[in-house]
Amino acid sequence: MKHLGTGIGWRPEIAAAVEGMPGIDWVEAVAENVCPGHLPESLVRLRERGVTVVPHGVSLGLGGADRPDEGKLADLAAAVEALGSPLVTEHIAFVRAGGALTASPRLEAGHLLPVPRTRDALDVLCENIRIAQDALPVPLAVENIAALIAWPGEEMTEGQFLYDLADRTGVRLLIDVANLHTNHVNRGEDPAKALDELPVEAIAYVHVAGGFEREGVWHDSHAHAVPPAVLAILSDLSSRVRPPGVLLERDENFPAPAELEQELTAIRETVEKASISVLPAASDPVVPAVSEAPEPTEVPDEAVASAAASPAAERASGDALKASPSTDPARQRLALAQAALLSALVAGTPVPEGFDGTRLSVQARALAGKRADVVAKVAPELPEILAEAYRKAFVAYAHSHPMTGGYRRDALDFAEHLLLGGRLEDPDVRRRVSDWWLERSGPAPLSQHPAARLARATRRVLLRR
Repeated sequence: MKHLGTGIGWRPEIAAAVEGMPGIDWVEAVAENVCPGHLPESLVRLRERGVTVVPHGVSLGLGGADRPDEGKLADLAAAVEALGSPLVTEHIAFVRAGGALTASPRLEAGHLLPVPRTRDALDVLCENIRIAQDALPVPLAVENIAALIAWPGEEMTEGQFLYDLADRTGVRLLIDVANLHTNHVNRGEDPAKALDELPVEAIAYVHVAGGFEREGVWHDSHAHAVPPAVLAILSDLSSRVRPPGVLLERDENFPAPAELEQELTAIRETVEKASISVLPAASDPVVPAVSEAPEPTEVPDEAVASAAASPAAERASGDALKASPSTDPARQRLALAQAALLSALVAGTPVPEGFDGTRLSVQARALAGKRADVVAKVAPELPEILAEAYRKAFVAYAHSHPMTGGYRRDALDFAEHLLLGGRLEDPDVRRRVSDWWLERSGPAPLSQHPAARLARATRRVLLRR
């Protein structure tokens, strides 16, 4: 495994600052924001200076019931090739549910949601990761996520789940210590216990980020300074194995470059101090034998046999697993469970049995708020036109209108909802929203041909009525 060093999440808003920061060994870029044929000049300059760039995916949904989308995998591979990256990362999460497996409408979360730590979910996740590994040109590492909610009836701890995942697939791990802290506050999970159970030799690198606590819930915002509690977990991890790389994540509310540099210095010092008596940085994962793993929860014999299979044997039987009917019931059960949860979060359906209704309400509000924030970035004209009414109107819309496509589609659907529902009383605002929608609702820029202009005028009159 390549030694990465200290890095920071590259974002367009701080691109110039990142280029000027001393001691930046590598950066991480959101893969979905990278166009292989038109790389941002800042990333090109960083690469020319020898700075490693790692693409970090957020939309693959490896923990979902469906097999990974071939198009998304191809896009991820293209980003890797364009950036010359030594590895690529994604999340242990599901981001959509419904569809063919459940004969229900497809729903998009617009956020990373936790998978249940069950044998069914682990079987599906392992198969999905093998499919992704086969499609990608470099090693894959997967990240533990933060969560506000916990699944009922879980069969493993987070450490056990990640241990079995790495053992069965050989996948590397991206450990986010801020997410371990989040799960400690929100779900009462002990970060030290998770680190005790992890195959630390499989760690590719580590994420560090900030957040905030409100009403007993920790929000992993990536918009606040790294708290001492997160640095303490980083220190604990670094005392066990020197991580090949550590990266500071910041997605918004960017401070002055000097403040970011101070956080990076604190991260370096934490790792150095804790790693004094530790062996050199982890290289290729050396996962202990299955017999050394934490004692698993009692499960059926066939599940134990599956979990005990060696990574080599499972990899050799990958093609057979893809077609094996034995994996279909697990996908079906997982699909139904995830669809019920996501529908409760974004469509207002009843809370599935065993879930904490209060926590689900908090998560639902957070999802609606995040949709409003991202749509405001994707379509900045809408909050400009609607001014202070934008956020309230969008959150009200989100509670009864699940996202079924990407954020661009979400913005268009929101504008259409306002226009067709007669919710825009100000004629000037209604005209501007209508013009915006007409300009962007087609697959190509508006034609200036007289017939096309007449058609647009007709549609505009109909929308105003």
